[in-house]
Amino acid sequence: RTRKTANATVAGKARRFFVSRGGSAMKFRYAMVCSSNQNRSMEAHNLLKRQGLDVASYGTGSHVKLPGPSMREPNVYDFGTPYKQMFDELRRKDPELYKRNGILQMLKRNLSVKLAPQRWQDNAGDGVFDVVMTFEEKVFDSVLEDLNNREQSLMKTILVMNLEVKDNHEEAAIGGRLALELCQEIEGNESWEDTIDDIVAGFEKQHRRKLVYSISFY
Repeated sequence: RTRKTANATVAGKARRFFVSRGGSAMKFRYAMVCSSNQNRSMEAHNLLKRQGLDVASYGTGSHVKLPGPSMREPNVYDFGTPYKQMFDELRRKDPELYKRNGILQMLKRNLSVKLAPQRWQDNAGDGVFDVVMTFEEKVFDSVLEDLNNREQSLMKTILVMNLEVKDNHEEAAIGGRLALELCQEIEGNESWEDTIDDIVAGFEKQHRRKLVYSISFY
Protein backbone atom coordinates (compact mmCIF):
# COMPACT_ATOMS: atom_id res chain seq x y z
CA ARG A 1 0.00 0.00 0.00
CA THR A 2 1.55 3.22 -1.16
CA ARG A 3 0.12 6.64 -0.48
CA LYS A 4 1.27 9.58 -2.57
CA THR A 5 0.21 13.19 -2.68
CA ALA A 6 0.09 15.24 -5.85
CA ASN A 7 3.07 17.30 -7.01
CA ALA A 8 5.41 15.14 -4.95
CA THR A 9 8.64 16.04 -6.71
CA VAL A 10 10.25 19.42 -6.17
CA ALA A 11 13.36 20.05 -8.24
CA GLY A 12 16.39 22.04 -7.26
CA LYS A 13 15.83 22.10 -3.50
CA ALA A 14 18.62 23.42 -1.32
CA ARG A 15 20.10 20.72 0.88
CA ARG A 16 21.18 21.03 4.50
CA PHE A 17 24.45 19.12 4.81
CA PHE A 18 25.56 17.39 7.98
CA VAL A 19 29.18 16.37 8.39
CA SER A 20 29.62 12.99 10.04
CA ARG A 21 32.43 12.13 12.40
CA GLY A 22 34.24 10.56 9.48
CA GLY A 23 34.23 13.90 7.69
CA SER A 24 31.83 12.98 4.85
CA ALA A 25 28.78 15.13 4.16
CA MET A 26 25.39 13.57 4.91
CA LYS A 27 22.67 14.49 2.42
CA PHE A 28 19.55 13.93 4.48
CA ARG A 29 18.12 14.34 7.99
CA TYR A 30 16.28 11.33 9.40
CA ALA A 31 13.69 10.96 12.17
CA MET A 32 12.86 7.57 13.74
CA VAL A 33 9.39 7.56 15.31
CA CYS A 34 7.42 5.09 17.44
CA SER A 35 4.81 5.58 20.16
CA SER A 36 6.91 6.25 23.28
CA ASN A 37 10.42 6.93 21.89
CA GLN A 38 11.76 4.04 23.94
CA ASN A 39 12.21 0.81 22.01
CA ARG A 40 11.79 0.72 18.23
CA SER A 41 12.68 4.33 17.42
CA MET A 42 15.61 4.32 19.85
CA GLU A 43 17.05 1.06 18.52
CA ALA A 44 17.01 2.58 15.02
CA HIS A 45 18.30 5.96 16.29
CA ASN A 46 21.22 4.25 17.99
CA LEU A 47 22.19 2.26 14.88
CA LEU A 48 21.90 5.21 12.48
CA LYS A 49 23.82 7.47 14.84
CA ARG A 50 26.64 4.94 15.14
CA GLN A 51 26.88 4.86 11.34
CA GLY A 52 27.22 8.65 11.20
CA LEU A 53 23.80 9.51 9.79
CA ASP A 54 22.08 12.76 10.82
CA VAL A 55 19.26 11.31 12.93
CA ALA A 56 16.80 12.20 15.69
CA SER A 57 13.94 10.22 17.26
CA TYR A 58 10.48 10.84 18.66
CA GLY A 59 7.25 9.34 19.98
CA THR A 60 3.69 10.27 19.02
CA GLY A 61 1.80 9.12 22.13
CA SER A 62 0.30 11.44 24.73
CA HIS A 63 2.61 9.95 27.37
CA VAL A 64 5.59 7.62 27.53
CA LYS A 65 4.56 4.13 28.63
CA LEU A 66 6.80 1.31 29.82
CA PRO A 67 5.68 -2.19 30.88
CA GLY A 68 4.92 -2.57 34.57
CA PRO A 69 4.04 -5.47 36.87
CA SER A 70 0.95 -6.22 34.73
CA MET A 71 -0.74 -5.07 31.53
CA ARG A 72 -3.05 -2.88 33.63
CA GLU A 73 -0.16 -1.27 35.52
CA PRO A 74 2.20 0.38 33.02
CA ASN A 75 4.79 2.89 34.13
CA VAL A 76 3.68 6.23 32.68
CA TYR A 77 5.96 9.25 32.25
CA ASP A 78 5.77 12.64 30.58
CA PHE A 79 7.84 13.20 27.45
CA GLY A 80 11.00 15.00 28.49
CA THR A 81 11.52 12.84 31.59
CA PRO A 82 15.20 11.80 31.45
CA TYR A 83 15.89 8.15 30.69
CA LYS A 84 18.27 8.15 33.67
CA GLN A 85 15.41 9.11 35.99
CA MET A 86 13.26 6.26 34.64
CA PHE A 87 16.18 3.85 34.99
CA ASP A 88 16.81 4.83 38.61
CA GLU A 89 13.11 4.69 39.56
CA LEU A 90 12.47 1.27 38.02
CA ARG A 91 15.67 -0.19 39.41
CA ARG A 92 14.53 1.00 42.83
CA LYS A 93 10.97 -0.37 42.38
CA ASP A 94 11.76 -3.92 41.25
CA PRO A 95 15.28 -4.54 39.91
CA GLU A 96 14.65 -8.22 39.18
CA LEU A 97 11.48 -7.61 37.15
CA TYR A 98 12.89 -4.79 35.04
CA LYS A 99 16.16 -6.58 34.47
CA ARG A 100 14.34 -9.74 33.43
CA ASN A 101 12.04 -8.00 30.94
CA GLY A 102 14.90 -6.00 29.41
CA ILE A 103 13.62 -2.55 30.40
CA LEU A 104 16.70 -1.55 32.42
CA GLN A 105 19.01 -2.62 29.60
CA MET A 106 16.90 -0.68 27.08
CA LEU A 107 16.92 2.47 29.22
CA LYS A 108 20.68 2.18 29.70
CA ARG A 109 21.05 2.08 25.91
CA ASN A 110 18.68 5.02 25.52
CA LEU A 111 20.47 7.31 27.96
CA SER A 112 23.70 6.72 26.04
CA VAL A 113 22.00 8.05 22.89
CA LYS A 114 20.22 11.16 24.23
CA LEU A 115 18.82 12.72 27.39
CA ALA A 116 15.07 12.04 27.24
CA PRO A 117 12.17 10.92 25.02
CA GLN A 118 10.83 13.63 22.72
CA ARG A 119 7.36 14.05 21.25
CA TRP A 120 6.98 14.39 17.49
CA GLN A 121 4.09 16.84 17.73
CA ASP A 122 6.27 19.23 19.78
CA ASN A 123 9.33 19.18 17.52
CA ALA A 124 8.70 22.22 15.30
CA GLY A 125 11.77 23.91 16.78
CA ASP A 126 14.04 21.02 15.76
CA GLY A 127 14.16 22.04 12.11
CA VAL A 128 13.03 20.06 9.08
CA PHE A 129 13.63 16.41 8.22
CA ASP A 130 13.98 14.75 4.83
CA VAL A 131 12.95 11.23 5.82
CA VAL A 132 10.74 9.99 8.66
CA MET A 133 10.64 6.28 9.51
CA THR A 134 7.78 4.94 11.63
CA PHE A 135 7.30 1.40 12.94
CA GLU A 136 3.53 1.16 13.42
CA GLU A 137 0.63 2.21 11.21
CA LYS A 138 -1.09 4.37 13.84
CA VAL A 139 2.22 6.22 14.40
CA PHE A 140 2.58 6.67 10.63
CA ASP A 141 -0.95 8.13 10.50
CA SER A 142 -0.22 10.43 13.47
CA VAL A 143 2.90 11.82 11.81
CA LEU A 144 1.04 12.48 8.55
CA GLU A 145 -1.87 14.10 10.39
CA ASP A 146 0.51 16.36 12.29
CA LEU A 147 2.39 17.37 9.14
CA ASN A 148 -0.88 18.13 7.37
CA ASN A 149 -1.95 20.34 10.27
CA ARG A 150 1.24 22.40 10.15
CA GLU A 151 1.62 25.51 8.05
CA GLN A 152 3.22 24.20 4.86
CA SER A 153 5.09 27.35 3.94
CA LEU A 154 8.45 25.94 2.79
CA MET A 155 7.03 23.56 0.17
CA LYS A 156 9.86 21.21 1.04
CA THR A 157 9.11 17.52 0.54
CA ILE A 158 9.36 15.02 3.37
CA LEU A 159 9.26 11.26 2.87
CA VAL A 160 7.31 9.38 5.56
CA MET A 161 7.73 5.60 5.55
CA ASN A 162 6.25 2.86 7.73
CA LEU A 163 7.85 -0.50 8.43
CA GLU A 164 5.60 -2.52 10.71
CA VAL A 165 7.62 -3.79 13.70
CA LYS A 166 6.24 -5.46 16.83
CA ASP A 167 7.03 -3.61 20.04
CA ASN A 168 9.40 -6.08 21.66
CA HIS A 169 13.17 -6.11 22.02
CA GLU A 170 13.84 -8.88 19.49
CA GLU A 171 11.69 -7.37 16.74
CA ALA A 172 13.05 -3.88 17.46
CA ALA A 173 16.58 -5.17 16.86
CA ILE A 174 15.53 -6.58 13.48
CA GLY A 175 13.54 -3.44 12.61
CA GLY A 176 16.47 -1.21 13.54
CA ARG A 177 18.80 -3.07 11.19
CA LEU A 178 16.25 -2.89 8.37
CA ALA A 179 15.70 0.84 8.98
CA LEU A 180 19.46 1.42 8.86
CA GLU A 181 19.79 -0.50 5.61
CA LEU A 182 16.89 1.41 4.06
CA CYS A 183 18.22 4.81 5.15
CA GLN A 184 21.72 3.99 3.89
CA GLU A 185 20.18 3.09 0.54
CA ILE A 186 18.35 6.44 0.47
CA GLU A 187 21.51 8.27 1.59
CA GLY A 188 23.39 6.75 -1.35
CA ASN A 189 21.16 8.57 -3.84
CA GLU A 190 21.38 12.22 -4.79
CA SER A 191 17.60 12.61 -4.73
CA TRP A 192 15.21 10.14 -3.09
CA GLU A 193 12.28 11.57 -5.11
CA ASP A 194 13.70 10.02 -8.28
CA THR A 195 14.55 6.61 -6.80
CA ILE A 196 12.12 5.87 -3.97
CA ASP A 197 9.88 3.50 -5.95
CA ASP A 198 12.87 1.37 -6.95
CA ILE A 199 14.29 1.46 -3.41
CA VAL A 200 10.96 0.32 -1.92
CA ALA A 201 10.48 -2.43 -4.52
CA GLY A 202 14.01 -3.73 -3.97
CA PHE A 203 13.62 -3.67 -0.18
CA GLU A 204 10.28 -5.50 -0.25
CA LYS A 205 11.62 -8.15 -2.62
CA GLN A 206 14.77 -8.75 -0.58
CA HIS A 207 13.24 -8.78 2.90
CA ARG A 208 9.62 -9.75 2.19
CA ARG A 209 8.50 -6.94 4.47
CA LYS A 210 5.85 -4.45 3.36
CA LEU A 211 6.70 -0.75 3.25
CA VAL A 212 4.09 1.98 3.16
CA TYR A 213 5.13 5.50 2.25
CA SER A 214 3.65 8.92 1.73
CA ILE A 215 5.11 12.23 0.61
CA SER A 216 4.18 15.32 2.58
CA PHE A 217 5.43 18.90 2.79
CA TYR A 218 6.86 21.41 5.23
